[in-house]
Amino acid sequence: MLRRLADVLNTIELTGLIFVGSVLAGFLGALTGLGGGVVIVPLLTVVFGVDIKYAIGAALVSVIATSSGAAAAYVREGYSNVRVGMFLEIATTVGAIAGAAIAIYLRASVIAIVFGVVLLYSSYLSFRQKEHDAEDVVPGRMATWLRMDGSYPTAAGMTSYHVRNVPGGFALMFVAGVLSGLLGIGSGAVKVLAMDQVMKLPFKVSTTTSNFMIGVTAAASAGIYLSRGYIDPGLAMPVMLGVLSGSLIGARVLAGAKVRVLRVVFTIVIAVLGVEMIFNALTGRI
Repeated sequence: MLRRLADVLNTIELTGLIFVGSVLAGFLGALTGLGGGVVIVPLLTVVFGVDIKYAIGAALVSVIATSSGAAAAYVREGYSNVRVGMFLEIATTVGAIAGAAIAIYLRASVIAIVFGVVLLYSSYLSFRQKEHDAEDVVPGRMATWLRMDGSYPTAAGMTSYHVRNVPGGFALMFVAGVLSGLLGIGSGAVKVLAMDQVMKLPFKVSTTTSNFMIGVTAAASAGIYLSRGYIDPGLAMPVMLGVLSGSLIGARVLAGAKVRVLRVVFTIVIAVLGVEMIFNALTGRI
């Protein structure tokens, strides 16, 4: 498909379309904590016909850009929990290296199906999850010891919250790291659900802390893709610039967004992309 588009469009036009799609991906990634890669990989493989391993390589670079762009704004505004993010990055980094090493030897269709299943399950969990009251969460012993409890800005001012079940969240973060290296998505969906559902962080704190973490996770696995030649500068550059631009816009919008709306967007986007990836893998388009 990429060849068919190349026959119709010149290089500049094709690069421009990839850039525009990447801006949208970065915007959604910043709002939901998905990191942009969850949209970039299906966009490049399904719409532009890029080989999925090259798409993953470009997505990993874009995920680093998203983290660099949106995370800085979130930390400055007081949304991200830096202590939680830095501790959980230990698990995601180890998992990312393992996932990238595995991905090199898997067929593209297998990776696409795993990608789709992960997205559909994440969508299901997000749909059934209700917003928890931060005041009802009992602080965990390990979280208290590591001083992970924090506060974040709301319409009523700075609101305090407690963190719990750190070991459970740490274990899920290793899984998230494996998926990041395997699929090139930054594993934001798993990170957000782990912090929101298992560790009971407020949803906005979960999404912003996910954005803070994904750059480190992606960098760990991007090195392996780079060494194998799966990062094409001509593809990665417009993707990275687009995602970075979109993530900065998304960071500005998030402050005034309603949590319920964010959950709906999160659920719909990853469900549609999950179905699309599985369908294209089973029909031989990937």
